Amino acid sequence: MEPQTENLKTAWQLSLGSYYISEEYGFLLPNPLRELPDHYRPWMEIAKKLPHLIESHQLRAHVNKMPLLSCQFLKSYRQQRLAHLVLSSITMGYVWQEGETQPKEVLPRNLAIPFVEVSRNLGLPPILVHSDLVLANWTKRNSEGNLDTIILFPGGESLRGFILVTVLVEKAAVPGIKALAQAMHAVLQPSQDALLKALQQLKLCIQDMTRTLGRMHGIMPPCF
Repeated sequence: MEPQTENLKTAWQLSLGSYYISEEYGFLLPNPLRELPDHYRPWMEIAKKLPHLIESHQLRAHVNKMPLLSCQFLKSYRQQRLAHLVLSSITMGYVWQEGETQPKEVLPRNLAIPFVEVSRNLGLPPILVHSDLVLANWTKRNSEGNLDTIILFPGGESLRGFILVTVLVEKAAVPGIKALAQAMHAVLQPSQDALLKALQQLKLCIQDMTRTLGRMHGIMPPCF
């Protein structure tokens, strides 16, 4: 066997965790934090009141009073992910507080500097993205496993439902993620039986994801 093929085999035997993919939760961040260290209380206080501050047109005034905080006390990966969720949410609210007619074109330093810093640390863009809105924005409300969002947005229960159903779709994708890795490994072996088994598992996973996505119809208004 050629060395290059052998190296490819070895690469596909690496754990999903090497790529921040959880064996249990897939691309979802496992057990996201709900609170940042006390140093970042000014961020959290605003983020927890985000819908009210946006709807009452007070968010920009509150953000302008925030202290400029360094990201040096964000020690763990999960702390950085929560910080990115919080800062991206505040940023979107700050820009669009007055709707499409009066967007803010410049962010204040006390928001822009830490947001760019934590974005660079994570390799994420300084904007609200799927990895914030969904992958790191879920929590278990109680021991029964009922879900809730960590950061709320204007849009009420419809938006909350949209986020949480998307979380469930991501969770349903986990067997498919594993099946894809198994399929690639089967190709490199090569093993036709293993490949067929992996593709069958992938098919079942896609069907499960589709059924889960169908739950949107009971949550979103008909106009969507």
